Amino acid sequence: MSRIADINIDLLLTLDALLTEQNITHAARRLGISQPAMSARLTRLREIFGERLFISSPHGRGVIPSPRAEALRPQVSEILRNITTLLEPAQFDPARSRRTFVVALHENPALMLGADLLNQLMANAPGMRLRFSLPELSRLPAEMENNEVDIYIGVSAGAHPAWIGRRLFSDKFATAQRKGHPRGTARLDIKTFCAAPHLLVSSEGDPFTGFVDRALAAKGLQRNVVMSTQSYATAPPLVASTDLLCTLPRRLLQRFTETLDLFEPPVQLAPLTISMFWHPKNDGDAANSWLRSQIFSVASDASSLL
Repeated sequence: MSRIADINIDLLLTLDALLTEQNITHAARRLGISQPAMSARLTRLREIFGERLFISSPHGRGVIPSPRAEALRPQVSEILRNITTLLEPAQFDPARSRRTFVVALHENPALMLGADLLNQLMANAPGMRLRFSLPELSRLPAEMENNEVDIYIGVSAGAHPAWIGRRLFSDKFATAQRKGHPRGTARLDIKTFCAAPHLLVSSEGDPFTGFVDRALAAKGLQRNVVMSTQSYATAPPLVASTDLLCTLPRRLLQRFTETLDLFEPPVQLAPLTISMFWHPKNDGDAANSWLRSQIFSVASDASSLL
Protein backbone atom coordinates (compact mmCIF):
# COMPACT_ATOMS: atom_id res chain seq x y z
CA MET A 1 0.00 0.00 0.00
CA SER A 2 1.32 3.44 -0.93
CA ARG A 3 2.27 5.71 1.89
CA ILE A 4 1.07 9.31 2.03
CA ALA A 5 4.71 10.39 1.88
CA ASP A 6 4.89 8.98 -1.65
CA ILE A 7 2.63 11.80 -2.91
CA ASN A 8 4.09 15.29 -3.08
CA ILE A 9 2.80 18.60 -4.38
CA ASP A 10 4.63 18.22 -7.71
CA LEU A 11 2.83 14.95 -8.46
CA LEU A 12 -0.55 16.43 -7.49
CA LEU A 13 0.07 19.41 -9.77
CA THR A 14 1.11 17.05 -12.57
CA LEU A 15 -2.05 15.00 -12.16
CA ASP A 16 -4.17 18.16 -12.17
CA ALA A 17 -2.42 19.56 -15.27
CA LEU A 18 -2.83 16.32 -17.23
CA LEU A 19 -6.49 16.03 -16.25
CA THR A 20 -7.03 19.60 -17.47
CA GLU A 21 -4.87 19.66 -20.60
CA GLN A 22 -5.02 15.97 -21.60
CA ASN A 23 -1.80 16.62 -23.48
CA ILE A 24 1.69 15.90 -22.12
CA THR A 25 3.37 18.77 -23.99
CA HIS A 26 0.75 21.32 -22.89
CA ALA A 27 0.77 20.04 -19.33
CA ALA A 28 4.58 20.28 -19.17
CA ARG A 29 4.45 23.85 -20.48
CA ARG A 30 1.78 24.73 -17.91
CA LEU A 31 4.01 23.45 -15.09
CA GLY A 32 7.18 24.98 -16.55
CA ILE A 33 9.02 21.67 -16.79
CA SER A 34 10.53 19.63 -19.66
CA GLN A 35 8.79 16.71 -21.33
CA PRO A 36 11.35 14.21 -19.92
CA ALA A 37 10.59 15.55 -16.44
CA MET A 38 6.87 15.16 -17.15
CA SER A 39 7.41 11.57 -18.33
CA ALA A 40 9.34 10.81 -15.13
CA ARG A 41 6.44 12.13 -13.06
CA LEU A 42 3.98 10.01 -15.06
CA THR A 43 6.09 6.95 -14.31
CA ARG A 44 6.10 7.81 -10.61
CA LEU A 45 2.30 8.22 -10.60
CA ARG A 46 1.91 4.83 -12.24
CA GLU A 47 4.11 3.24 -9.56
CA ILE A 48 2.16 4.85 -6.73
CA PHE A 49 -1.32 4.01 -8.05
CA GLY A 50 -0.36 0.65 -9.51
CA GLU A 51 -1.84 1.37 -12.95
CA ARG A 52 -1.60 3.72 -15.89
CA LEU A 53 -3.66 6.86 -15.26
CA PHE A 54 -3.36 8.24 -18.81
CA ILE A 55 -3.53 6.37 -22.10
CA SER A 56 -2.34 7.68 -25.44
CA SER A 57 -5.27 8.78 -27.57
CA PRO A 58 -5.84 6.44 -30.56
CA HIS A 59 -6.39 9.56 -32.64
CA GLY A 60 -2.95 10.94 -31.73
CA ARG A 61 -4.37 13.98 -29.91
CA GLY A 62 -2.77 13.76 -26.50
CA VAL A 63 -3.76 11.42 -23.67
CA ILE A 64 -7.03 10.15 -22.24
CA PRO A 65 -7.60 9.85 -18.47
CA SER A 66 -8.34 6.33 -17.28
CA PRO A 67 -11.51 5.75 -15.18
CA ARG A 68 -9.28 5.82 -12.08
CA ALA A 69 -7.82 9.17 -13.11
CA GLU A 70 -11.31 10.57 -13.74
CA ALA A 71 -12.38 9.39 -10.29
CA LEU A 72 -9.40 11.24 -8.80
CA ARG A 73 -10.27 14.53 -10.53
CA PRO A 74 -12.57 16.05 -7.81
CA GLN A 75 -10.29 14.84 -5.00
CA VAL A 76 -7.17 16.33 -6.58
CA SER A 77 -9.00 19.64 -7.18
CA GLU A 78 -10.16 19.78 -3.56
CA ILE A 79 -6.69 18.97 -2.18
CA LEU A 80 -5.04 21.69 -4.28
CA ARG A 81 -7.79 24.14 -3.32
CA ASN A 82 -7.20 23.41 0.37
CA ILE A 83 -3.42 23.79 -0.03
CA THR A 84 -3.96 27.14 -1.76
CA THR A 85 -6.19 28.26 1.12
CA LEU A 86 -3.57 27.06 3.61
CA LEU A 87 -0.94 29.29 1.99
CA GLU A 88 -3.12 32.39 1.82
CA PRO A 89 -2.69 35.06 4.52
CA ALA A 90 -5.01 34.66 7.49
CA GLN A 91 -8.06 36.85 7.16
CA PHE A 92 -9.37 39.09 9.94
CA ASP A 93 -12.77 40.70 9.75
CA PRO A 94 -13.06 43.29 12.56
CA ALA A 95 -16.77 43.81 11.92
CA ARG A 96 -17.43 40.14 12.76
CA SER A 97 -14.74 39.55 15.36
CA ARG A 98 -15.61 38.66 18.97
CA ARG A 99 -12.01 38.86 20.08
CA THR A 100 -10.77 40.40 23.33
CA PHE A 101 -7.59 42.44 22.85
CA VAL A 102 -5.26 42.98 25.82
CA VAL A 103 -3.10 46.11 25.92
CA ALA A 104 -0.56 46.54 28.71
CA LEU A 105 0.03 50.17 29.63
CA HIS A 106 0.38 52.45 32.62
CA GLU A 107 -2.28 54.89 33.76
CA ASN A 108 -0.80 57.90 31.98
CA PRO A 109 -1.06 56.59 28.37
CA ALA A 110 -4.32 54.85 29.29
CA LEU A 111 -5.87 58.21 30.17
CA MET A 112 -4.44 59.85 27.04
CA LEU A 113 -5.52 57.13 24.57
CA GLY A 114 -8.13 54.94 26.24
CA ALA A 115 -11.42 56.67 25.50
CA ASP A 116 -10.56 57.54 21.89
CA LEU A 117 -9.29 54.02 21.21
CA LEU A 118 -12.40 52.38 22.63
CA ASN A 119 -14.70 54.69 20.65
CA GLN A 120 -12.84 53.85 17.44
CA LEU A 121 -12.93 50.10 18.11
CA MET A 122 -16.66 50.19 18.85
CA ALA A 123 -17.30 52.03 15.59
CA ASN A 124 -15.31 49.54 13.50
CA ALA A 125 -15.65 46.33 15.52
CA PRO A 126 -18.78 46.39 17.72
CA GLY A 127 -18.37 42.78 18.87
CA MET A 128 -14.83 43.25 20.11
CA ARG A 129 -13.71 43.81 23.70
CA LEU A 130 -10.70 45.76 24.99
CA ARG A 131 -8.82 45.09 28.21
CA PHE A 132 -6.19 47.40 29.69
CA SER A 133 -3.77 45.76 32.13
CA LEU A 134 -1.03 47.31 34.24
CA PRO A 135 2.29 45.95 32.97
CA GLU A 136 4.46 43.95 35.33
CA LEU A 137 7.74 44.44 33.52
CA SER A 138 9.27 41.23 34.91
CA ARG A 139 6.37 39.14 33.54
CA LEU A 140 5.62 41.12 30.40
CA PRO A 141 8.06 39.31 28.04
CA ALA A 142 6.45 35.94 28.82
CA GLU A 143 2.94 37.41 28.55
CA MET A 144 3.73 38.89 25.15
CA GLU A 145 5.26 35.63 23.93
CA ASN A 146 2.27 33.59 25.14
CA ASN A 147 -0.28 36.00 23.60
CA GLU A 148 -1.62 36.92 27.03
CA VAL A 149 -0.82 40.53 26.06
CA ASP A 150 -1.20 41.75 22.48
CA ILE A 151 0.43 45.20 22.68
CA TYR A 152 2.55 47.09 25.19
CA ILE A 153 2.30 50.89 25.19
CA GLY A 154 4.83 52.91 27.15
CA VAL A 155 8.35 54.28 27.24
CA SER A 156 11.13 52.32 25.56
CA ALA A 157 12.81 51.62 28.90
CA GLY A 158 10.02 49.16 29.68
CA ALA A 159 10.31 47.24 26.38
CA HIS A 160 12.27 44.09 25.61
CA PRO A 161 15.00 44.72 23.02
CA ALA A 162 13.67 41.91 20.79
CA TRP A 163 10.21 43.48 20.44
CA ILE A 164 9.22 45.56 17.44
CA GLY A 165 8.32 49.15 18.31
CA ARG A 166 6.75 52.20 16.71
CA ARG A 167 6.67 55.69 18.18
CA LEU A 168 3.14 56.93 18.86
CA PHE A 169 3.82 60.50 19.98
CA SER A 170 6.12 62.80 21.91
CA ASP A 171 4.54 65.06 24.50
CA LYS A 172 5.79 68.17 26.24
CA PHE A 173 5.06 68.85 29.88
CA ALA A 174 2.77 71.55 31.25
CA THR A 175 2.13 72.91 34.71
CA ALA A 176 -1.52 73.06 35.77
CA GLN A 177 -3.34 75.20 38.34
CA ARG A 178 -7.03 75.58 39.06
CA LYS A 179 -9.19 78.20 37.39
CA GLY A 180 -9.32 81.23 39.69
CA HIS A 181 -6.01 80.40 41.36
CA PRO A 182 -4.99 83.27 43.72
CA ARG A 183 -1.68 83.80 41.94
CA GLY A 184 -3.54 84.81 38.74
CA THR A 185 -2.73 83.76 35.19
CA ALA A 186 0.65 85.43 34.72
CA ARG A 187 3.49 83.45 33.20
CA LEU A 188 5.16 81.16 35.71
CA ASP A 189 8.62 82.34 36.71
CA ILE A 190 11.08 80.08 38.47
CA LYS A 191 10.80 81.87 41.82
CA THR A 192 6.99 81.59 41.92
CA PHE A 193 7.18 77.99 40.70
CA CYS A 194 9.55 76.91 43.48
CA ALA A 195 7.66 78.74 46.22
CA ALA A 196 4.20 77.37 45.29
CA PRO A 197 2.84 74.14 46.80
CA HIS A 198 3.05 71.21 44.38
CA LEU A 199 1.35 67.87 43.84
CA LEU A 200 3.65 65.10 42.58
CA VAL A 201 2.48 61.95 40.81
CA SER A 202 4.91 59.18 41.70
CA SER A 203 4.38 55.43 41.34
CA GLU A 204 7.86 54.32 42.43
CA GLY A 205 10.94 55.57 44.27
CA ASP A 206 10.84 58.64 46.52
CA PRO A 207 7.18 59.76 46.56
CA PHE A 208 8.19 63.42 46.99
CA THR A 209 10.98 63.62 44.39
CA GLY A 210 10.51 63.28 40.64
CA PHE A 211 12.04 64.31 37.32
CA VAL A 212 11.04 67.98 37.85
CA ASP A 213 12.88 68.02 41.18
CA ARG A 214 15.97 66.52 39.58
CA ALA A 215 15.90 69.16 36.84
CA LEU A 216 15.62 71.89 39.50
CA ALA A 217 18.38 70.33 41.62
CA ALA A 218 20.72 70.52 38.62
CA LYS A 219 20.25 74.30 38.83
CA GLY A 220 20.64 74.38 42.60
CA LEU A 221 16.90 74.91 43.13
CA GLN A 222 14.16 73.13 45.06
CA ARG A 223 10.36 73.29 44.90
CA ASN A 224 7.76 72.75 47.64
CA VAL A 225 6.12 69.33 47.13
CA VAL A 226 3.41 69.03 49.78
CA MET A 227 1.36 66.12 48.39
CA SER A 228 2.07 62.92 46.47
CA THR A 229 -0.22 60.45 44.72
CA GLN A 230 0.37 57.29 42.71
CA SER A 231 -2.60 57.95 40.44
CA TYR A 232 -2.55 60.19 37.37
CA ALA A 233 -6.35 60.10 37.34
CA THR A 234 -6.65 61.73 40.78
CA ALA A 235 -4.22 64.56 39.99
CA PRO A 236 -6.50 66.84 37.85
CA PRO A 237 -9.44 66.86 40.31
CA LEU A 238 -7.07 67.42 43.23
CA VAL A 239 -5.46 70.38 41.49
CA ALA A 240 -8.88 71.74 40.45
CA SER A 241 -9.99 71.82 44.11
CA THR A 242 -6.81 73.18 45.75
CA ASP A 243 -4.09 75.77 45.22
CA LEU A 244 -1.57 73.06 44.27
CA LEU A 245 0.44 73.15 41.05
CA CYS A 246 1.10 69.93 39.17
CA THR A 247 3.41 69.25 36.21
CA LEU A 248 2.25 66.46 33.91
CA PRO A 249 2.23 65.61 30.17
CA ARG A 250 0.32 68.31 28.28
CA ARG A 251 -1.67 65.73 26.35
CA LEU A 252 -3.12 64.43 29.60
CA LEU A 253 -3.84 67.84 31.10
CA GLN A 254 -5.40 69.08 27.86
CA ARG A 255 -8.48 67.01 28.68
CA PHE A 256 -9.15 69.04 31.83
CA THR A 257 -8.91 72.63 30.58
CA GLU A 258 -12.49 73.39 31.70
CA THR A 259 -11.23 73.38 35.29
CA LEU A 260 -7.49 73.93 34.85
CA ASP A 261 -5.20 76.58 33.38
CA LEU A 262 -2.00 75.33 31.76
CA PHE A 263 1.41 77.02 31.70
CA GLU A 264 4.89 76.37 30.38
CA PRO A 265 7.10 75.10 33.22
CA PRO A 266 9.94 77.55 33.97
CA VAL A 267 12.48 74.71 33.89
CA GLN A 268 13.55 72.75 30.80
CA LEU A 269 12.13 69.22 30.75
CA ALA A 270 12.81 66.55 28.14
CA PRO A 271 9.68 65.52 26.17
CA LEU A 272 7.96 62.25 27.02
CA THR A 273 7.98 59.73 24.14
CA ILE A 274 5.34 57.00 24.13
CA SER A 275 5.64 54.03 21.78
CA MET A 276 3.79 50.79 21.17
CA PHE A 277 5.57 47.44 21.09
CA TRP A 278 4.62 43.97 19.89
CA HIS A 279 6.23 40.54 19.76
CA PRO A 280 8.00 39.71 16.47
CA LYS A 281 5.91 36.56 16.04
CA ASN A 282 2.80 38.75 15.70
CA ASP A 283 4.30 41.16 13.18
CA GLY A 284 2.42 39.53 10.30
CA ASP A 285 -0.69 38.56 12.25
CA ALA A 286 -3.74 40.18 10.64
CA ALA A 287 -5.60 40.84 13.91
CA ASN A 288 -2.57 42.28 15.71
CA SER A 289 -1.74 44.41 12.69
CA TRP A 290 -5.29 45.78 12.62
CA LEU A 291 -5.14 46.67 16.32
CA ARG A 292 -1.82 48.45 15.79
CA SER A 293 -3.32 50.50 12.97
CA GLN A 294 -6.19 51.57 15.24
CA ILE A 295 -3.85 52.60 18.05
CA PHE A 296 -1.60 54.54 15.70
CA SER A 297 -4.60 56.26 14.11
CA VAL A 298 -5.91 57.40 17.50
CA ALA A 299 -2.46 58.59 18.60
CA SER A 300 -1.94 60.51 15.34
CA ASP A 301 -5.37 62.17 15.42
CA ALA A 302 -4.92 63.37 18.99
CA SER A 303 -1.41 64.67 18.27
CA SER A 304 -2.74 66.87 15.45
CA LEU A 305 -5.06 68.61 17.90
CA LEU A 306 -2.30 69.65 20.30
